Amino acid sequence: MNGFLCDGPEAAGALVLLAHGAGGPMDSALLTRLAGGLGGAGHRVVRFEFPYMAARRTGGGRRPPDRTDVLLQCWREVAARWRDHRPLFLGGHSMGGRMATMVADELGAAGLVCVSYPWHPPGAPGRPRTEHLKALATPALLVCGTRDEFGTPEEVAGYALSPALRVHWLPGADHSLRAHARSGRTATGNIRECVDALDAFIRARAGLTAPAASPAG
Repeated sequence: MNGFLCDGPEAAGALVLLAHGAGGPMDSALLTRLAGGLGGAGHRVVRFEFPYMAARRTGGGRRPPDRTDVLLQCWREVAARWRDHRPLFLGGHSMGGRMATMVADELGAAGLVCVSYPWHPPGAPGRPRTEHLKALATPALLVCGTRDEFGTPEEVAGYALSPALRVHWLPGADHSLRAHARSGRTATGNIRECVDALDAFIRARAGLTAPAASPAG
C-alpha cells in the first residue's frame, strides 16, 4: 500500500477514510480542504490513493482509473489497514465515494460521507450509477451541488434510492463545489456547509457530542 495523508487528532472518536475522484489525487485542493475541515472538527481523517493514481507519483504518467474490482479491493485493504475500535466512516469525492458505497455494507461501516456523487456520466442521465443504491443498508449522507453535470436534483429525484441514503444539496455548486457566479455563494462557503453537514452526520452516527462553542471575545 502506498502513502496516506492524515488529518485530525489520533485519539478522535470516529475514523473517516476518504478516497479521491477519477482525475484528482488525494492531495487535490478540494479533498485537502474537506479532510482539513473534518480533521479540524475533531475527526481522524485518512486519505489514500488507488493504484493507478499512486503510480503517477513514480513516473507512471496519466492513466485511466483501475478496473472496478481493483478499486474495491483497494478499499478493502485500506479499511483493513486502518480499522480499529472506533466507528468507521467511508467516503470521498466523486468516484472515490461511489466505490465506497459499493463496499460499505460488506465492511460494516458506521456511515458513508460522499461528496459530489457521480449519479451518471456527464451528458448521459439515462445511464444512472444507482442500481446498488436501492438496497444500500449503510446510512449515507451525499453532499452534491445543484449544478453538477453528474446529476441534478431533478434527475436524482427520479431514482429509486435506499431510505438509508440522504442527499444534502448545495445551491449553485458544481462538481468541485465551485459556486455559480449568480448564486450569491462562494466555494469557501460551499465547502464550509459541506463539512458542517458531514460533521453533524458523523457525530450523530458515532454518538459523539458537539464540540464546545468558542468563547466570544
